[in-house]
Amino acid sequence: MEQMHVEVLLFGRLREVARERSLRRELAPGATPVDLWGALVSWCPALPALGDGAAGVRVAVNETYCRWDTELRQGDVVAFIPPVAGGAVDDPLVSAVHVQITEAVLDARHVERIVRGDTDGAVCTFSGVVRDHHEGRVVDHLEYEAYAEMAEAEMRRIGQEALEGTGASAIALWHRIGRLAVGEASVVVSASAAHRAEAFAACRYGIDALKERAPIFKKEHGPGGELWVEGGGRPG
Repeated sequence: MEQMHVEVLLFGRLREVARERSLRRELAPGATPVDLWGALVSWCPALPALGDGAAGVRVAVNETYCRWDTELRQGDVVAFIPPVAGGAVDDPLVSAVHVQITEAVLDARHVERIVRGDTDGAVCTFSGVVRDHHEGRVVDHLEYEAYAEMAEAEMRRIGQEALEGTGASAIALWHRIGRLAVGEASVVVSASAAHRAEAFAACRYGIDALKERAPIFKKEHGPGGELWVEGGGRPG
């Protein structure tokens, strides 16, 4: 039987355990992410089995979250994502959403200038900042990594949902990756609107959804060692 080839992407603790970020695998036609994960566990037994530590892992095919029983096709890019701790466009709603994954230092005032228009009476901004502790552990610095292409696509969807659901004018969702020191901003979400209620609502929706859905991963570094920080989550 002719085999099909898929590309596999691993992130966060999965990448670290497997010591690979990207690899290719052969599968029988009709195989699903469950089959692919089983093959990966056979290749690298240190990876968690689906019924064990992989319960929080999600799967995405071609940069879109999907179910574990989705039928894979030749050439698919399959990403296994541990729980996350984010040209000219004619559509005015889409053009009012600004997203970025960057290694550059984040400037909240710059992000605010991007979203604010002369018809807006309110701009609400949230900045997530690295603190020096977490759940009793001392933190020296954080390290962020992301599935950048998918994260930006998901952040764009989140931004559109925020504007549609609140009536806000524009929203920006920016997230930094790389090494961040205590006191530096890891994420900035800024929303503008005619009135404060809409700006508050859009900003809160944006940061809450980004933290839940964007494939961005955080590792703590401190005197006690290194630790991937993961939230909850269930397979799609």
